Amino acid sequence: MRSKFFLLALVISFAAVAQNDEGQKERAYLVQAMTKLADPMFKALSEKTLKEKMPVEKSPEMIRVKRIPSTTYLEGFGRMMAGMAPWLELGADDTEEGKLRKKYIDLALLCIKNGVDSTSPDYLGFNIPGQSLVDAAFLTHALLRAPTQLLAKLDEKTKQELVAALKLTRKTKPYESNWLLFTGMVETGLLLLTGECNQAAIDYSIQKHKEWYKGDGAYGDGPEFHWDYYNSFVIHPMLLDILGVMKQKGIATAIDYNTELRRSRRYAAVLERLISPEGTYPVIGRSLAYRFGAFQSLSQVALMKQLPEGIAPQQVRAALYTMIKKQLEAPGTFDADGWLQIGVSGHQKDIGENYISTGSLYLCSEAFLILGLPASDALWNGKDEDWTTKKVWKGLPVHADHAIGN
Repeated sequence: MRSKFFLLALVISFAAVAQNDEGQKERAYLVQAMTKLADPMFKALSEKTLKEKMPVEKSPEMIRVKRIPSTTYLEGFGRMMAGMAPWLELGADDTEEGKLRKKYIDLALLCIKNGVDSTSPDYLGFNIPGQSLVDAAFLTHALLRAPTQLLAKLDEKTKQELVAALKLTRKTKPYESNWLLFTGMVETGLLLLTGECNQAAIDYSIQKHKEWYKGDGAYGDGPEFHWDYYNSFVIHPMLLDILGVMKQKGIATAIDYNTELRRSRRYAAVLERLISPEGTYPVIGRSLAYRFGAFQSLSQVALMKQLPEGIAPQQVRAALYTMIKKQLEAPGTFDADGWLQIGVSGHQKDIGENYISTGSLYLCSEAFLILGLPASDALWNGKDEDWTTKKVWKGLPVHADHAIGN
């Protein structure tokens, strides 16, 4: 009889371990998914064959207006790096994942070296006015997110070439919109790289967003509010990290860091409630081909361990995992060589605007920011928890939702 009880206890124990291991399995899947996205690009750029091997799919609208996607290579690399950087910042260790990070840290540094070398066949086109400003900002954001593993490990020649490349984007006058934050981000990067920057441009980007704040955690994209995900694609993540550097440097800003953190937390709470029980979300606004990059702000707030009260890290993990898996595994998401294709769920070319080409799509990587939390973190441990809409439609108790003041 005692042996039967012992066996039963073992079964229960193993079942509990398996149940509590959900987070580790989901982390392993997300690491594999992120590196799958990066592999074709990193391999090609490290070998100086990116422009030769990367396909450039254009949206029908881009073809109609005869727009040339000349910076699509910088778009792809800069955006992929911005999402991957927090994971790289964990550094190498003796675990299998730590060894994998070492591989991608080395690859990333080599890719930066090749991409900023103006004599390289894979020079990333920082000298092309316009869109190059946008994606120089995403690459700069990666450096802010990985100061130890990327910024501090640039060799002196690469560092000087990167500085020269970033300064070329000053030729582009940003639109009076979220584009101001691209200038602000590039100048913040230059401050970290050189100790000098155009502080007036940073200040202006912050001041205008102070004016454009609409309330309840949402900014206008310029003076007007848009029903889209640009608060998550760009505004909150870049504004929060620019303000973080300004705070570290003791530089006064029009928006206080803690004010923006409170607004980011509120916006993250809204995003969490937009994820349906099935892991879908409202397909509203422009740039939907960025896929789950629409949830960057939620992932960033979780990475910072600043989730609002009532939102458990395990429910954010489960929601993001479910959403990412659903979209990546939709037939047609990748071409035969592993490059992303335009779409939200699979291959849907018509959903792309006139600025959408292959490189644009890698903004989806921004949802992987939570991988910057180590495997030992609470977010990756314990069983999945239902996110808010899943609880609601199961008839389970949920907290009431409330707006915040300014």
